[in-house]
Amino acid sequence: MTQKKLSLQEQLLKAGLASNAKAKQIKANKHKESKLQKHNNVQIVDEVALQVQKVKNEQLAKDRELSALQKKQAEQKATVAQIRQLIELHRKPHDDENGVAYHFSDNNKVKTIYVAESVREQLIKGSLAIVKFDQQYELVQADIAEKIRLRDAACVVLVNKVADDPYAAYQIPDDLMW
Repeated sequence: MTQKKLSLQEQLLKAGLASNAKAKQIKANKHKESKLQKHNNVQIVDEVALQVQKVKNEQLAKDRELSALQKKQAEQKATVAQIRQLIELHRKPHDDENGVAYHFSDNNKVKTIYVAESVREQLIKGSLAIVKFDQQYELVQADIAEKIRLRDAACVVLVNKVADDPYAAYQIPDDLMW
């Protein structure tokens, strides 16, 4: 009861869709091509295979582009999350309405925040910095501002750099007369 599976060629012949002469001709052509390929190292170009390979290469290129874009977006989200975390963990309170107005420049516009006198001195000396995140200004330590600058320089609005005074170690005599 086991039936031998017929090849496609045999099935077409049995169904009457192909003739014996056509089948023999195709078989002879195939034999000639394989013989040429063996003896002459001639490569027979298969157009369908070339098109399939071309489509595969194009799809791989698209997949690489999409992957790179998704990776870049994920890195940007991670950077924003890192900046948010740095600011939230290290921010200093500054909304002191009774404090002193501190003026600074942001995108060629003068902005003002009110801070305590001690905070103002720290801003002037450069130990505190002003950063902008989510349209709000926050105060953080200068070293934290540097970490934020490494991730996104546009977030850091103000860091006062105090120039090293080469004569700071020398004392000025009290009895100096002019």
